[in-house]
Amino acid sequence: MCAGPAFSIGKARTGSSKARRHASISGSSGTYASRLMDPISVAVSRGSFVESLHLVHAVAVQKGAVVAEAGDPALLTSLRSSAKPFQALPLVRSRDDLDDVDIAIASASHRAEPEQIEAVRRLLAKAPATENDLEVGLQVGRPPQPIYHNCSGKHAGMLATCRAQGWPTEGYRLAGHRLQDEILAEIAAASDVEPGELETGVDGCGVVCFALPLERVAFMFSRLEGRERGGRVAAAMRAHPQLIGGAGQPDTELMRGLPGWIAKGGAEALFCAAGPDGLGIALKTQDGGYRALRPAIASFLARLGHELGPGFARVALRNSRGEEVGELAVQP
Repeated sequence: MCAGPAFSIGKARTGSSKARRHASISGSSGTYASRLMDPISVAVSRGSFVESLHLVHAVAVQKGAVVAEAGDPALLTSLRSSAKPFQALPLVRSRDDLDDVDIAIASASHRAEPEQIEAVRRLLAKAPATENDLEVGLQVGRPPQPIYHNCSGKHAGMLATCRAQGWPTEGYRLAGHRLQDEILAEIAAASDVEPGELETGVDGCGVVCFALPLERVAFMFSRLEGRERGGRVAAAMRAHPQLIGGAGQPDTELMRGLPGWIAKGGAEALFCAAGPDGLGIALKTQDGGYRALRPAIASFLARLGHELGPGFARVALRNSRGEEVGELAVQP
């Protein structure tokens, strides 16, 4: 395991999310480090020299308190696809005919693997809806059908929610639709941020997305299982990690490597996870470089007492011949 950067583990900062725009999580006593520590620095080395550096901000929350941080825990962070387990909650609450496969694929960012596409088709049939009802669009580099988009499971789940609730399916992805209002309320409640304080935008698949301080993202994941039917979502993710991301994806591999954990990645190099002890973590690469996440995740979790395999701590850099010519690893 490579040595990591200086960062703090300790008591939570005092303060209130209502008092500052970039919400601070309160603790019962004492003051957590008032100054921000350095981000995790992931170096891309080729031969004997460093070619590039990625800075990764990270925060861990347990029992409502920040217990570790690296970089800026107040960094405004777009949830992107890391929101999917929470976006699936209205689905799980609205239907009694779902199994773990349905719930997992609704929470997934899939790689269009056969098992994943079959799960999306199955959820659409259960809705009932067709592929033509999906408002997800097409994804570059994949077959030109909406079902192959990596967010098609989420969209199928949204259609199934609308069918169960008797809401219109047209425009289900847009701000102002009843479903998106429900999801916004869920994100606000899970993060303990007032709905009017949430930053919103449009995700790559056309659905409303949200931005929060990084520590609030970790806070959300630390309490997913405490949300109504949140335990059902978490159980489905643990039961089917291969559906959540797919072969070679960090969220799938972390769930396989750390029994009892859940994990979900998001675009622009956001990574969130939660352990069975109520620990929630969130990491964000400052420049959106996804390749820096594995070493940063391994370094941050190691300091919290959770070891991942060597494939996380060090990522080999290879040339077009498949020869190893360097590595990605956390700098001391």
